[in-house]
Amino acid sequence: MALDRRALLVSGLAVTASASAARAAPLPPAPGDMVLGSAKAPVQLVVYASASCPHCAHWWTTVQPQVRKSFIDTGKVRLVFREFLTPPVEFAAAGFILARRIPGKYFEVLTTIFQKQEEIYRSDKLFEGLEAIGKQYGLTDEQFSAALNDEAALKAVNARMAKGVDDGIEGTPTFFVNGAPYDHSADFAVLSKAFASAAKR
Repeated sequence: MALDRRALLVSGLAVTASASAARAAPLPPAPGDMVLGSAKAPVQLVVYASASCPHCAHWWTTVQPQVRKSFIDTGKVRLVFREFLTPPVEFAAAGFILARRIPGKYFEVLTTIFQKQEEIYRSDKLFEGLEAIGKQYGLTDEQFSAALNDEAALKAVNARMAKGVDDGIEGTPTFFVNGAPYDHSADFAVLSKAFASAAKR
């Protein structure tokens, strides 16, 4: 299926992003936040990422599992995932809509999309690749088509994107640790030190 056969018209992407302001406390909740970890964790890691971003896919499939095992599952860090759209925006939007369509499996579906992203890009069959992932999680062809043509779901993903733009997000992945922009290396060792420092404040 070609991209133009899907009713995904991502709007509002040309808004000029404003500079992000440093915050000294955890960022307030935003509509559509997806969360891993305890609300009582002393450190909050906010991750803005795109389902179509290769850098996000690399971080999510290599570093995030270490972060989850050592910090999230142990109650030390709470990860807040926020959706952002990068080119190809139709793929990013469709990926997020698909992940939300599988009850209770958002992060599992997202991880699968990231794991298969490169393969899907090489095939140049973007929606077919997502459709195969949908089938892997039990969606029929009709259910997958209905998901991608759900106007309410598309409106919601666009609204989450617009909120990120309003917050000054310009690219992905973008990280905040306890509300402060994190501009250092996102590898596990450096992040671990940032978490330890944030927990002491």
